[in-house]
Order: sequence, then C-alpha cells, then structure tokens
Amino acid sequence: MERLLVLVRHGQSEWNLKNLFTGWKDPDLTELGVSEAKAAGVKLRDMKLQFDMAYTSVLTRAQHTLALMLAELGQEDLETVRDQALNERDYGDITGMDKDEARAKFGDEQVHIWRRSFDIPPPGGESLKMTAERVLPYYRAEILPRVLEGKRIIVAAHGNSLRSLIMDLEKLTPDEIVARELATGAPLVYRLDEDGNVVSVEDLAD
Repeated sequence: MERLLVLVRHGQSEWNLKNLFTGWKDPDLTELGVSEAKAAGVKLRDMKLQFDMAYTSVLTRAQHTLALMLAELGQEDLETVRDQALNERDYGDITGMDKDEARAKFGDEQVHIWRRSFDIPPPGGESLKMTAERVLPYYRAEILPRVLEGKRIIVAAHGNSLRSLIMDLEKLTPDEIVARELATGAPLVYRLDEDGNVVSVEDLAD
C-alpha cells in the first residue's frame, strides 16, 4: 500500500514580494509565484505522481498554487477540502507591516523573537506553537487517516502551517523547526508506514 503525503508551500505572493507580514490576509500569487506553482506541478508529474485527494487553506495564494499544480497533473477536478485550520500563522497587530518598518519600530531583536521563537506570539497573533495547536489536531483527524488507508494526499498551505506538520512528521525539536526554511513552490514528498511514521522524504526544491 502506498501511503503518500505531499506538502507544498504556496508560490511567492504579492505580499512576500513587498516584504510584508501576511498571515491571514489574502493576497494572490505574483507572476513568479504562478511560475513556481506550475513548476511544482511539473516536478510531481515527472515523478508520475497522481493524487486521490487534496487539502488547502481558505487563502487564495494556497488555493491558486494547488489549482496550478493540479492543472499540470491533469487533475483539475480532484476532490479538494479547504479549511482555515491550514491557514498561515496569524501575525496579529503586525499583519500588513513592512518587515523593515517593524524592525525600526520594535527593534531587530523583538521582531526576530516574534518571527523565529517557537512560543512567543506577536501582539494579537499566533506563535508557531499556537499554529501547531490548530494544525495538528486537524491533520490527525482529517488527513492522516486517509493517508493510512492508502489515499495519496497533497496539501498546499503556508510556511508556518506546514512547519507544524513537518515538526510532527520528522520529530523535530522547537529549535530545529524554527530554523527550518521552506522554499516557495517546492514539494516535499513523504512516504509513511502503517503507523504514520516517515519512511522516506524527498525535497524537490531546486
């Protein structure tokens, strides 16, 4: 039985390009982001992968990325579940703020703590720990059981919602996961055993 789980961070968004804290705001992909998403689909097609089901967030940049990948795979009509449990981390009061402006206002060290600590949230927002506390129960209840029954699943989501999943899958420490960089539009191909443990992982980043 093939227990396949593919995770993909959305392609570059308009706010990624502008260096803004995006969180739950809903910008679309840039031209580069569209190209990244299409390229991700081509990589999966070259591996001759097909999917039984897809999951994504309620945010446009993830949904658009998924749609572009599925078009390359010839699976435009794939059953897809959209849920805010897979949304990006909420950046609260600094959402929409330029990252350089935030450093000027709050100081480099404070902004670094908000961005890269595991359990310290920005004002009014979520830490990575809090993000994981909504992502992982959803994964364990909705996604993992389908993978374990042999369905091939693709998830298009966001840097921090995917970090939550990767931390759990790869059994990483908080320090290890906050240091983990995820390229936009780069699929991670996991194969799991009957208990949901990772047998192999392939990073399709260039």
